[in-house]
Amino acid sequence: MNIVGISALYHDAACCLLCDGKLAASVQEERFTKRKSDPSMPFHALSYCLREARLTIADIDMIAYYEDPGKKLERQLWSGHDLHDEVLRDRMDPERPGREIRELLGFEGPVRMYEHHLAHAAASYYFSPFEEAAIFTVDGVGEWATTTYGRAEGPGLRLFEEVAFPHSLGLFYATLTSYLGFKVNDGEYKVMGLAPYGVPVYAEQLSRLVRLEAAGQFKLDTHYFDFIKGERMYSAALEELLGMPPRRPESGLEQKHMDLARSLQVVLEEILIGKANYLYEKTRSKNLCMGGGVALNCVANGKVLQQTPFERLYIQPAANDAGCALGAAALAHIEMGGSRESIREMDHVYHGPAYSNREIRNLLDATSLEYNGYEGRQGDLLKETASRLEQGRVIGWFQGRMEFGPRSLGARSILADPRQEDMRDRINAMVKKRENFRPFAPSVLAERVSEHFDIGHSSPFMLETCQVVSELSLPSITHVDNSARIQTVTEEVNPLYYGLITEFYALTGCPIVLNTSFNVRGQPIVNTPADAVICFLRSGIDCLVIGDFLIDKAVNSIEALEFALKNYTDFHKADIPQDVYTFL
Repeated sequence: MNIVGISALYHDAACCLLCDGKLAASVQEERFTKRKSDPSMPFHALSYCLREARLTIADIDMIAYYEDPGKKLERQLWSGHDLHDEVLRDRMDPERPGREIRELLGFEGPVRMYEHHLAHAAASYYFSPFEEAAIFTVDGVGEWATTTYGRAEGPGLRLFEEVAFPHSLGLFYATLTSYLGFKVNDGEYKVMGLAPYGVPVYAEQLSRLVRLEAAGQFKLDTHYFDFIKGERMYSAALEELLGMPPRRPESGLEQKHMDLARSLQVVLEEILIGKANYLYEKTRSKNLCMGGGVALNCVANGKVLQQTPFERLYIQPAANDAGCALGAAALAHIEMGGSRESIREMDHVYHGPAYSNREIRNLLDATSLEYNGYEGRQGDLLKETASRLEQGRVIGWFQGRMEFGPRSLGARSILADPRQEDMRDRINAMVKKRENFRPFAPSVLAERVSEHFDIGHSSPFMLETCQVVSELSLPSITHVDNSARIQTVTEEVNPLYYGLITEFYALTGCPIVLNTSFNVRGQPIVNTPADAVICFLRSGIDCLVIGDFLIDKAVNSIEALEFALKNYTDFHKADIPQDVYTFL
């Protein structure tokens, strides 16, 4: 039984393939098109999934889609969108998903549409290690739901309560993200990273924006918001309430902006904790599965686990809309008679494309770059890479199958020594080309984690923060509040990455490396060897370790670097408006 799951036509388009319940492949469309958060029907992603499983579209038994277009249209019409606008009319067409599945993907078999938050819930529960769990999904909006509460056991999953649009914690957070001058559906990570630099002096004002009600309910005070039909997220009333103007994008950050970010984070955490406690009272489960874009707020996740009776938390690593492809496929698998047990726990994210040493060598030979080959000598490659890390070099690391989801976890990563005092500022300025307050994450050997971080369990997906307790000085991965968003690494899941960190540990006594995604600001994470080489050449990365090959930028001439870039094509910019939630 081969089932394709699809998320598309809003943002973060993605595709996955389940073969008899086993996840054979999953990938976002943006990695192929180079349009960040590409919403297009994922033709390229589907093509990859079929190639990976050696199938054709004729072998697919069902396509499962991640939302109900008819119910979504009801909400769009309620919001007052103009059907006389030809562009809007096309995007609001409830027949469009099915039509594009037929015409663009060439699929003639059955298509099932599943509600958006049910897909979020299924993506978290069915791929978790739990046999039963409470379900908590929180995002901007699906069809109508913005937050849901549920219970799952065995193959059964039921959502028993929801909060409906326009009342949304995701939109509450997005509104303040926009107010702080960052892009909606993109800059929320920045607000989370900015928050520890402030104090919650605006918490009382922000708490007025969300009125808590009985059970799982809450309501936004719509007097302060203008996202339904307006051209911005917030109204003039919010400016009056806060007593300061909105920050202009790309302008300087002041203490008041940091204080507002901290206040927002505090208010969000308090609401999530309160509603998670309500969910526990309703379900009495010790296990919690969270989904939706808000579940990528790793600071809040840790607080929910610490301050509620839940003992175990699972968040599917692509908790945003991309991961709904997984949920839709899992729902179809169960509906078609597949067993819960056949859907395995998603304990790693390496479900994307991989490239052979032969493909990589052919590319490098076409560039005139000087490189060292270590085919059949991976031990030597790891030693050489660890040595360069110890010397303060920044490494582009391109190995094996690409990660699914928004985080790089040791397959498409930029790595550095976390002990270097200036490394964070250097990578932000010269490599990532982004704001200097943005933190970096540590990857740590799983068996050494308790010696350096105050966390009592594994954290393989960088979805929780904890306090740094290490005797080592780790300035480049320690945030201003002494926290870190950690990734625990095991030999079973990623033996090559584990081997590199082990070599670095043997050399330095530090079982931790700095890890960030292999991309620069505004671009998707690299996918192909060519993507990796281009990013390496156009950024401040010192060395590229790609397959069994190592390239040092310093030993290559300017002429060689220019030649390698001669066929470079700029990455496409995202074509999704990010100053306001479009709801389309």
